[in-house]
Amino acid sequence: MARDVQITVDCADPAGLAAFWAEALGYRLQDPPGAFESWEQALDALGVPPEHRNDASAVVDPDGSGPRLFFQRVPEGKQVKNRVHVDVRAAPGLEGDARMAALEAEAGRLVAHGATRLARHEPAPPLGAGHIVMADPEGNEFCLD
Repeated sequence: MARDVQITVDCADPAGLAAFWAEALGYRLQDPPGAFESWEQALDALGVPPEHRNDASAVVDPDGSGPRLFFQRVPEGKQVKNRVHVDVRAAPGLEGDARMAALEAEAGRLVAHGATRLARHEPAPPLGAGHIVMADPEGNEFCLD
């Protein structure tokens, strides 16, 4: 039986991190529930107080094929390296210098949106194609692969 997959991220600013990951993955913010035209309208109708309006946010694949990413506010900050991380496949089918140039271009684009570049790993054939390790605006590691 096929299952829907959701990846949940604990964070301090769900709306901000959702906006970053929507940009990084080509996703979009999830639509508000029911017939509401905006999240503000939905949260008003549901009686959610202003101090809880950034407790959660989600982004979805516009094609419906990728997993939903759900961001939830937690009181504690990130403490250690991620045990699970997202690989953003930014250079599929490319090799060598062309691959690394595509990864560098994507790294630059994401830095402009709040990411931090952590390390570059050069290609090491036959199995290592090369990748760039990044961190999202809250320090969660991910790879440009």
